[in-house]
Amino acid sequence: MRTAHRAWVATAVLATTVAVSAVAVSRADAASLFSDDFNDGNASGWSTSGGSWSVSGQNYRQSSTGADAKAQVGTASWTDYTVQARVQPVAFGNSTRAAGITARAQNMTSFYALVLAGSGTAQLRRVSGGGTTTLASAPVSVSTGTWYTLALRVSGSQLTGSVNGTALVSASDTTFATGRIGLVASYTSALFDDVTVESGTGTPPSPSASPGPSPSASPSASPSPSSSPSASPSPSNPSPSTSPSRPPSPSPSTSPGPVPPNQADGFASVNALGQNGTYGGVGGPTVVVDTTAELLAAIDTIGPMVIQVQGTITIDSKRGVRPHKTIVGLGSNAVISGGGFDFYRSYNVIVRNLTFTNAEDDAVNVGQNSHHVWIDHNRFVAPVDGSIDIVRGAEYVTVSWNHFDHTDKSMLIGHSDGSASEDVGHLKVTIHHNFFDHSRQRHPRVRWGDPVHVYNNYFLANELYGVASTQDGGVLLEGNYFQDVPFPCFSAGGYADSGPGRLVQRNNVFVGSGTCEVSGTVADPGTSYAYTVAAPGTVPAAVTAGAGVGRI
Repeated sequence: MRTAHRAWVATAVLATTVAVSAVAVSRADAASLFSDDFNDGNASGWSTSGGSWSVSGQNYRQSSTGADAKAQVGTASWTDYTVQARVQPVAFGNSTRAAGITARAQNMTSFYALVLAGSGTAQLRRVSGGGTTTLASAPVSVSTGTWYTLALRVSGSQLTGSVNGTALVSASDTTFATGRIGLVASYTSALFDDVTVESGTGTPPSPSASPGPSPSASPSASPSPSSSPSASPSPSNPSPSTSPSRPPSPSPSTSPGPVPPNQADGFASVNALGQNGTYGGVGGPTVVVDTTAELLAAIDTIGPMVIQVQGTITIDSKRGVRPHKTIVGLGSNAVISGGGFDFYRSYNVIVRNLTFTNAEDDAVNVGQNSHHVWIDHNRFVAPVDGSIDIVRGAEYVTVSWNHFDHTDKSMLIGHSDGSASEDVGHLKVTIHHNFFDHSRQRHPRVRWGDPVHVYNNYFLANELYGVASTQDGGVLLEGNYFQDVPFPCFSAGGYADSGPGRLVQRNNVFVGSGTCEVSGTVADPGTSYAYTVAAPGTVPAAVTAGAGVGRI
């Protein structure tokens, strides 16, 4: 949610850059809308759904064959254009699976696509609400490990798909008139490179003869963290000559910073309560916020949205967050100061890469039957009360890779000894790869929740205690590393005024620490989701290197 003036400046700067470096096309009315060769080592601006996306060797890689993976970028108002990319299938889940490019994407489940299938066909598809219709197909030799240049032209109702410069498939369809572009790897691992989008109805640029990055390709329009905030100008934006005194109305635009490609795991990934995993604002617009008013307006917006926080934003108290939001910090210096986020019957929310400091109450409160919340790669400093509370029937929450930096009350699960009626059967939480760094207590303190799965965390010099299970809570503690923690675990004897809980520990390391008190049995989280526990001896190095902000 940048101001209109800043939106115009960003557009003007990028439009000038694109005009200088655009790849030549066959018609004078064509213009470069977007390009990305991933040579800058990042995929800034791309939104993803499913799979495992990363930039590797100056290619955009999707490495999983177990997901219907998509990545999208661009502007919803793009109408007639050609999207082109080089695509290399690496491994097909089976012969019916495919990889390719998309156009006029409405969201992650509705778009046109040109794909190469493992069965040896090029297919022009319409995907609508997740349902797939093949509009046209043609035989083509498809081999893993080989680069193909795919181009999909959309002009009015006419769709044309080319492979290596030869038009193979075409169809007429009026379902989607405008939309973003993207990449798809449906149960297929694949590499992608040299993505371009040209406006107009001319033929796409000639494919590169080299299997490697084309030396003639235009520089990537994906900016580095210090670049202009707009990644791809909309055709409706003004030219650089337009007076900045009359800028266009600001609208959600492609992110200037990273939208992390990896997905929620643990309980946040479970298909339950009508929510199949936690994917946040995927499919909605991306906005950048750097003022209090912008942030509060964004988190209170109805519908999916990716909210990227830039700089320090001060808020008071806890502020409510509506469902279907991704709130992610840009770079390593995004700070929420003085207040925090509150989830009241909310769901499908991701909170990542933010430093919460001096919250006057709790920094993050997940309550009142909220579910499917992923709290990942954040840093918590000096909240007046808790860093994270998960209470009042909340469930399907994952807390991962966070840095609790000398906090007092780090994490409370179950707010009251008298809350059995609203909490029993809920409070399902996964806590993994967090750095409890000289934090005093509640890592977590549990009432009623079962199971609460605590694995591969690094507990360092926790003054009062590590983990406490009370009021019949069930905690599975595995593969953690406790260093200089006098009381690692409480369970059988309860804690403070709370009654006893249940705690099972296995394969933990205790260095300079006391004895872990165990009691009873605990439900197996492995019946709900798959996970891998690393050797506990590797945890301190992995967690100190990977937990906290600026590391996604």
